[in-house]
Amino acid sequence: MTTKTIRLRLNRRLHKGQLQVEYLSTKAGQGLEKHVIRRLSRLLNVRRFIISWLGLVILLIGVVAVQINLLSNYYQTTQPVQGGTYTEGILGDFTTANPIYATSPVDTAICHLVFSGLLTYNNQNQLVGNLASNWSVNSNGKIYTIHLKPNLKWQDGYPLTSSDVVFTYNLIQNPNAVSPYNSDWQDVQVSADGPLTVIFTLANPLSSFPYSLTNGIVPRHLLANIPVETLSSAAFNIDPVGSGPFEWKNLLVEGNTPETRQEQISLAPFAHYSNGEPKLNGFIVRAFHDQGQLVASFKAGQIDGIAGLDSIPTSLASDKKLQTLSMPLTAANMVFFNTSTTILSDTAVRQALVQAANVNAIINGLGYPVIPVREPLLSGQLAFSLNFEQLPTNVQAAAQELQSNGWLLGNNGFRNKNGQPLQFKLYADNDTESRYVTNMLAKQWRVIGVDAEVILQDNTDLQNTITFREYDALLYGISIGVDPDVYVYWGSDQQTVNFSEYKSTVADESLEAGRTRSDPALRVIKYEPFLQAWQQDAPALGLYQPRFLYITSEPVYGLTEHTINEATDRFDNVQNWEILTAKVNE
Repeated sequence: MTTKTIRLRLNRRLHKGQLQVEYLSTKAGQGLEKHVIRRLSRLLNVRRFIISWLGLVILLIGVVAVQINLLSNYYQTTQPVQGGTYTEGILGDFTTANPIYATSPVDTAICHLVFSGLLTYNNQNQLVGNLASNWSVNSNGKIYTIHLKPNLKWQDGYPLTSSDVVFTYNLIQNPNAVSPYNSDWQDVQVSADGPLTVIFTLANPLSSFPYSLTNGIVPRHLLANIPVETLSSAAFNIDPVGSGPFEWKNLLVEGNTPETRQEQISLAPFAHYSNGEPKLNGFIVRAFHDQGQLVASFKAGQIDGIAGLDSIPTSLASDKKLQTLSMPLTAANMVFFNTSTTILSDTAVRQALVQAANVNAIINGLGYPVIPVREPLLSGQLAFSLNFEQLPTNVQAAAQELQSNGWLLGNNGFRNKNGQPLQFKLYADNDTESRYVTNMLAKQWRVIGVDAEVILQDNTDLQNTITFREYDALLYGISIGVDPDVYVYWGSDQQTVNFSEYKSTVADESLEAGRTRSDPALRVIKYEPFLQAWQQDAPALGLYQPRFLYITSEPVYGLTEHTINEATDRFDNVQNWEILTAKVNE
C-alpha cells in the first residue's frame, strides 16, 4: 500500500470524526434548550413554594431547640458544684498560725482553717466530734475520756495520735511557753491510754469542760525538739502543719508601710481531713489594716467575702447582689457597773439606771435584728428563766428610787446627795455601734437626773482601762457559749473578767453548785439563787446578743446563718462550702 493511499484514508476518517463531533454538539445544545432552558420558567414559578418549605423547616428546627431548652428546666436544675478558690478579706493583721498563741481575728481564722480540735460545732451549734469519735465522763464528773478517730493524719503524712493531744495541752500548761490560754488549763491532768485514747482528769467536777476542747491540736513530731522558750518565734508559726480542712501553701506580704501593709495566706484543701475533703479547690485569706482598702478590694472583685466589720459600709449598701449574714453570737453586750466605785456601789443607783434604760428603743435603732439580753444567761440556755429578768423599763419608778434614797434633783437638772453629784464615766470602744448605744443610754439616764459622761477609746487604750479598772461603767461584750457556766464573769474571786467586781456569797455558792452538777434538772435548781441575786443586785445592765456580720458578693453554699459562739465558728462547716454552680440532671 502506497503512502498516498494511506494518507487518503486518514483524511477520510478525520473528516468523518469532525462530522460526528458537530452532530453531537448540535444534539447537546438541543437537549439543553429542551430540558433546562425551556423549564427555567417553571422553576421560577415554584420558587415561592420551595422558599416557604425551607422557612417552615427552619422554624420547626428553632421551635424544637427552644422546647428542648425549656424542657431542660424540668429534668435539670442549677446546683452548687465542687471547685473554685474562695478569697476572704479580714480587717486586722497576721502574726502567727500557731493555735496555742493565736488571739487576733486573722490569726484565729487561719488556725481554724489549718488545725483541728478534738471537738467542733455543727450548724445547730451543738458540740460534735472533730478529731474525736466520741467522749464520756465518769460518775463523779472529774474524768473525761476522749476516743480519737482511727487513721488520723497530719498534713505532712505523719499519723496523728493521742501523744499529739497530750503534747498540745502540756505545752499550753507550760508557763515557759507563755500561751494566753495557760490559765484555762491549770489543775487539769492530761494523759494517753493507747494511741487513740486521751484522758482528762479534773481537780473538781465541771459540766462545761467539753466545750473547752475545740482548740487546735499541734504536731508533736515537729515541735517537741524546739525549746519551749523560743516556740513563740519558731518558723512553724508562719509555715504550719496541721490536720484541718486546709493546708498551708504560702504567705505573701505586700506594702512598705504599716498603713499599706497586707498579708495574703494561700491554702490548699487537705484530702485527709477528718470530716471530709473540702469541696473548694483553694482558700485565700487576705489581711487588711485599713477598712477603706478592704472595701475597695471587695468592690473590685478581688475578694469574695468580708469579715471584721460591725456594719455594712455605705458604699456597699446599694449593691442589690450583696449577700449579708447576721449570725447571733452566744455572747452578751452589757453595761457593767463597777460596784467598787463610790457612786455605783449604791444598789439603789444601779437599780435606777436599769429601770431608766429603754433597751427596746436602743435595739430598734441598731438597724438589724438582735436577741435581747435580760439576765446573765441567754435566752434558750439551760436555767434561763423569765422570772429572773432584770427590772423592766420604768422611768418614774427609777426617779422615785433615787429620790427616796436621798438623790435630790438640782436646778441644773442633775441629782446630788450630800453635795456629791450623781455622775460617772461610761467607757466603750470607739466604733459606730458603741457610740450610738452609749449616747442613747446617756440621754435616757439624763431624764432621771443622772450625768453619764461617755468616753470612747481605741481598743488598746480600752484594754488598759479595763485591766486597771479605771472605769465607773463599761459597755463591753462577753462570750458566754452554749453552757450556762458564767462563774468566770460573776464569781467573787474572778479578778480578770468579773468586770463589775461583783461580790455575793449567795451568787458564788449558786454558781459553784450549778457548774459542778451533771444532771440538767438539778443544775436548773442550783442556778436559781444566783439569778435571783443578780436581779436584785443589778451589777450590770443587759442589752443584746451581738452579731457576727459576714458579707459576700455571691451566695456561698454550705454557709448558713445560724447561732455561733465565736467569729471563727463560721468555718465549722467550711469543708462543705461551694461557690460554683452548674446545671445537672435530676
